[in-house]
Amino acid sequence: MFFHKDYNVPGPGIRPDEPEKTGPARLLQIIQLEVGSIFLLNLLFVACCIPVVTIPPAIFAMNQVIRKMMLDKPVLCFYDYRTAFRTFWKQSYAAFFLTAVPMAASGFGVWFYLIRAAENPVMYLPFLVCSTIFLVTLLSSGCLYGALGAGLPLRSALSLALALGLGKPLRPIVAAVLGYGLLAFGILELPISLIYVLALGFSVPCLLSNFFLRTLLRDHCPMPEREPWEEDSEPET
Repeated sequence: MFFHKDYNVPGPGIRPDEPEKTGPARLLQIIQLEVGSIFLLNLLFVACCIPVVTIPPAIFAMNQVIRKMMLDKPVLCFYDYRTAFRTFWKQSYAAFFLTAVPMAASGFGVWFYLIRAAENPVMYLPFLVCSTIFLVTLLSSGCLYGALGAGLPLRSALSLALALGLGKPLRPIVAAVLGYGLLAFGILELPISLIYVLALGFSVPCLLSNFFLRTLLRDHCPMPEREPWEEDSEPET
């Protein structure tokens, strides 16, 4: 009973007939209702990243739990995180190598070629190529995790992520600035920010990123009514 939840009931603390709040009020409502899960989620993520090779499924599982919060689905943090970690591990490595790897490589290329462009203007060409790759990956990364988490095949998820990131860039820009910005701040300020990083440094940036992408993803790749791991069994009562 501890690891199962009744998915036929509304989210915790919200009446079924209550109109959905928007903007900052909605964000504060989510934080108020899920503050304990946000803290626990960060601890789970940090613990699961210790073996290093588990970082991709750890990132994917965190995004899955956070997105359930965005959709006002009941969240049982440990169970949802563990099962998402085990269910989506294949998709997680695909998402990681399609986002983190090109973002890191192109980011290094931007720095490398920009320095040399001052002496050789020809270097502006690879600089522009790297900048384009970096920006495209930055804007589409959050949408890719959402599309894969909704059950889309990799090719369809990638196409949708690129279409949303480039075709509707406003929300992806805000999501990227807040999500990656807060994450970078916490890491760059170590060891001063150590307590923040261990307690909230990963789950809060993920929460803010998913918050600004929630309506975009809800309209174009809605989550299934039941998670994949719930299809073959009914929750215990």
